[in-house]
Amino acid sequence: MSEHAKKAKLFLADESRSRWHDETLWMVRQKRDHVAGMVPEWEDLRQQASDIKTDVLEHLPKYLQQFEEKATHHGVIVLHAKDANEFNQLILSIIEKHEAKNIVKSKSMLTEECGLNRFLHTRGIEVTDTDLGERIIQFRGEAPSHIVLPAIHLKKEEIGETFHEKLGTEAGASDPTYLTRAARLHLRQKFLSADLAITGVNFAIAETGTVVVCTNEGNADMGVHCAPIQVHCMGIEKIIPRQTDLGIFTRLLARSATGQHVTTYTSHYGKAKPGGTMYVVIADNGRTPQLAEPKYRQALKCLRCGACMNTCPVFRRSGGHSYGYTIPGPIGSILAPRRDEKKWSDLPIASSLCGSCSNVCPAKVNIHEQLYAWRQDLMQHKKTSWLKRVTMKITGIVLANNGLYNLLGFAARKALKYLPHSWVYMPLNAWGRGRELPLPPKQSFKQWYKQNRKK
Repeated sequence: MSEHAKKAKLFLADESRSRWHDETLWMVRQKRDHVAGMVPEWEDLRQQASDIKTDVLEHLPKYLQQFEEKATHHGVIVLHAKDANEFNQLILSIIEKHEAKNIVKSKSMLTEECGLNRFLHTRGIEVTDTDLGERIIQFRGEAPSHIVLPAIHLKKEEIGETFHEKLGTEAGASDPTYLTRAARLHLRQKFLSADLAITGVNFAIAETGTVVVCTNEGNADMGVHCAPIQVHCMGIEKIIPRQTDLGIFTRLLARSATGQHVTTYTSHYGKAKPGGTMYVVIADNGRTPQLAEPKYRQALKCLRCGACMNTCPVFRRSGGHSYGYTIPGPIGSILAPRRDEKKWSDLPIASSLCGSCSNVCPAKVNIHEQLYAWRQDLMQHKKTSWLKRVTMKITGIVLANNGLYNLLGFAARKALKYLPHSWVYMPLNAWGRGRELPLPPKQSFKQWYKQNRKK
C-alpha cells in the first residue's frame, strides 16, 4: 500500500470527519459554480488568464528584470534565492540585520514550501502565523491540509481544546465567534509588538514593480502597517505583465477559491512606509527546471486558489495530509514529482482522472493531462513499485489481445458469480479492501452490442 493510501485509510477511519470534510469542500465547489455562473464572460476570463500566464512563462526573464528595475526605483530591496536553503538564509540575514525580535507572518505557501518556520525555530527565532487557520495548526504543530483552508480537517471542538490549552479560553468552548474573538485579542498583541512582517505574494506586477497580497482577514495589512520592516516572499512565477491584467486575476481568484466575488482585502505594496524598509524576496526553488519541461510547464500557471482540491473526489475523501507534500491535491500531485520522483511517485496515482480539476482551474492548467503524463513517466523511469509495473505490463498484454481479453472477461464473470466471497476479496486484493464489486453481468458489453447493434 502506498504512503498516500495508508494516510488516506487513517483519515477515512473517522467516518464523520471524512464525511463532513467531503461535504464542506463540495459546498465550496458549489459556491464557486454559483458565482462563476453570474459572470457571463467567465470562460473568456479563464482564457485570458491562461494566455497571460503563457506569455509570462515564455518571457519570464524579461518580466522579472522589469519588475526589479521598477521596484528598485521606488526604494524596494529585491533579493533572489535559487533554492530553499538560500531563501531561508536571506530571510535570516534580514532578521539579523534589523535585529528583529517579534516577527509576524501572513499566509505564504512559499515559506511553507521552504520550511522557513522550522529553519528559524532551530535558530531560536519564533515566527507568529497570523492567518487564523495557520495559527491554529501552528499551535498544534501541524502542516496545513489545504492551501486556502489550512485547518479544514479540524472540528470546532478540537480548535476549542487547542485554544483552551494555548490561549486559556473556557474549557469545552466551541462557539466560532467566541473562539475567533479570543484569537483576535491574542493576535492583536502580536501585531502591535511586531518589528518585522513577512507576507506571501499573490501577484507581482512587472510594469509597476508592485506586489499584490489578497486576504480575507486583513492580517497581512496589519503586519505590514504595524512593523517597520516588511518582507514579501514570492516564487518567480507570480509575475504578471501589466496593471490592467490584475483585474482579470482578481475576478477569478476569490470566486475560484472560496466562492466570493472578491477577497475582502486586495492590498498593493509599491514602496516602504516612511521610516521603514521593504524587501521582496524572489525564489526559484525548482521552478526553472519545470519551466524547461514542456509537458509540465503549465503547472507554473497555478494561482494557488485551491479550486482543484475542492472539486477532487480523492482529495475530499482522503484529506490533505494524506498527500504528505506542502501543496496537496491535484496540483500538488503534479508539482511534487518534480522534486523527487521516487518519493512522490504515488501521488499522480491518487486521482480518478475525471478532469474536474482542469475544468475548474481559473488559469486552465491541464492538471489531469499532466497527472496522466506523470504516470507514464514514472512507470518508464521505474519509480513505481515492481508489482505495479508487472501488473501494468500484464494488463497491456491483455488489452492488446482481443481473444485473451474476451477469455479473461468470461473467466472473471464466472469467478465473481461462483467463487466464495472470501476467495475474491482475499488479503492480496488490496483494491477490494474498501470496495465491493457489483453483481457480474450475464454477458459482456461486446456480446450485448453484437446482439443489439442492428435493432
